[in-house]
Amino acid sequence: MSSTEDQARTGAMLNAQEDAASRTFAHEPGEGEALWWLGVLATIKVTAEQTGGQYALVEIIAPDGYGSVVHVHHQEDEGFYILEGEMTFYVGDQMIKAHPGSYLFGPKDVPHAFTVDSGPARLLFVFSPGGLEGLIREMGEPARSLTVPPQPDEEPDAAEMERMAAIGARYGAEILGPPPNQ
Repeated sequence: MSSTEDQARTGAMLNAQEDAASRTFAHEPGEGEALWWLGVLATIKVTAEQTGGQYALVEIIAPDGYGSVVHVHHQEDEGFYILEGEMTFYVGDQMIKAHPGSYLFGPKDVPHAFTVDSGPARLLFVFSPGGLEGLIREMGEPARSLTVPPQPDEEPDAAEMERMAAIGARYGAEILGPPPNQ
């Protein structure tokens, strides 16, 4: 290898290391962007912007008995890592029981949902590539405390469902139906 090629390679490696160092960050427990979103506390820990688009990480706290809507993502895969609580996941035609330490993978274009069987449940959502955290921001509201939000007394009306469907469409996601077993 010539001296010029060696210098170019060394320069590229230094630039890559500097870029990685400039994106290094840390969050303590309770830190991140906390939002009340569809009946859960969602704390955005890592954004697509912070990972060069590779992934986003969101901590979720969902109350006992909670059920997510059946939905599908068309642009990203979703991973679920359970930290606390007992849950049931519905991914495609599979029903999977999950407990602390369980990891589940929901591929893009496959409908999925979950219920909290014993909670509250605390879990991590990993979106790859990142970007879906924008949907959480648009549908949610800043959390007034780091607790699960008060649960609504009634289901969203048609106008709210249309608003959520429009937001979902901007992020390549669709709401397909109510939570399982409802």
